[in-house]
Amino acid sequence: MATGTEPPATEPRPESGGVRGAARAAIAAPHLRTDRWWLAPAGTAAGLLAFIVYSTWRAFADAHYYAAPYVSPFYSPCLAERCEPMRSGPNWEIFGSWWGISPAIIILIFPLGFRLTCYYYRKAYYRGFWASPPACAVAEPHKKYSGETRFPLILQNIHRYFFYAALVVAGILTYDTVLAFRDETYAWGHMGLGTLVFLVNIVLIWAYTISCHSCRHIVGGKLKHFSRHPVRYRMWQWVGKLNARHMQLAWASLVSVALADFYVYLVASGAFDDPRFF
Repeated sequence: MATGTEPPATEPRPESGGVRGAARAAIAAPHLRTDRWWLAPAGTAAGLLAFIVYSTWRAFADAHYYAAPYVSPFYSPCLAERCEPMRSGPNWEIFGSWWGISPAIIILIFPLGFRLTCYYYRKAYYRGFWASPPACAVAEPHKKYSGETRFPLILQNIHRYFFYAALVVAGILTYDTVLAFRDETYAWGHMGLGTLVFLVNIVLIWAYTISCHSCRHIVGGKLKHFSRHPVRYRMWQWVGKLNARHMQLAWASLVSVALADFYVYLVASGAFDDPRFF
């Protein structure tokens, strides 16, 4: 009995394998979308690539990352002996004189790992760079799909551990923001444009970090009765509201951390003087 999905005898069946297997509806066209579906993944790839290029340059620059009282979030905490001295700043000389490259490489692995394994970013760069899938209702070009069950993608499961590290990094950046209420002579009670930049950045960093799916699971996961845990239930609701904006917060915090670093670069290189409000 004909179902209406069998192709005519003269029409070749789509290539077998992957999403074009025999169980798939016999549609010769790659997809039926007529809109500009490629704009979203292309824009995502372009945005992520721009950040990768910029952050790679700044991470290996090893210069212009501190202008009292501001320290670039890419270099905080500075854990090498060769770091620029920062009065009361995040200077912890854990790595001695043998460390010969940029100290940013030591610390950036933690926020990078947190974002790289983030559920939203995984979707973003899977679609943008790997076309897996390119977009909704658009078949991916790969013949095989193993998901995140094999190496190296199985390592994405360590996201919750990077979340704990991200909390520590966010706490240190909060300390840096408090130190930003000093002037260039380290006197307290002052506020410059850089202080405002740091305030906006740390708010977005915390909002993105707390809106993480792992945080939502930690505060409210594995509970059988919310009524018996009213505090955790309320926290779960708060995190859930932020989680609904996780994508927007991911991009906003990505831009803000780059802008904070660039602001410090401008001040430290002498290209820009930090305006003082008081």
